[in-house]
Amino acid sequence: MVGTLISGYEILRYVREVLDVDIQLQPAGIDLRVSQIFRFRSAGVLGFNERRLPEFEEVFPENGYWDLNPGVYKIRFAEVVELPQDVLALCFPRSSLLRSGVLVSCTVWDPGYVGRGEALMHVVNPHGVKLGVGSRVVQLVFFKLNKAVEKAYEGFYKGENL
Repeated sequence: MVGTLISGYEILRYVREVLDVDIQLQPAGIDLRVSQIFRFRSAGVLGFNERRLPEFEEVFPENGYWDLNPGVYKIRFAEVVELPQDVLALCFPRSSLLRSGVLVSCTVWDPGYVGRGEALMHVVNPHGVKLGVGSRVVQLVFFKLNKAVEKAYEGFYKGENL
């Protein structure tokens, strides 16, 4: 179903609130910045048709940096992504983050999604990591579908964090 990779300035049609195009725009995607980090405070409950998300507590930076111990965090991106019915996006961690002992897991960004997305960040470095506010943490890669989907994303997270 995936058609072609979208590259260059065409990517900017789908992303708003980019701080610095010259730095964030990559040959095959765009870097997204972390704007907020949250610590898990409870368990989630998921069933086939049931969803109770965990509670979170925001982790606040000091002097422009989050000092993160090993563990799992929810992160929120600074940019707003808006996908038409013929574009999907995939999210991958930046290599510098991986080399620092930090993993990021993302889901598929479906056609029709709009919002300020979130992801899961896992600090596996036993010494932790110091992460600057607005650091580029993932690269979002966009694909033009062979044809528009018949039904665009209308799920729970459409319009999140706007």
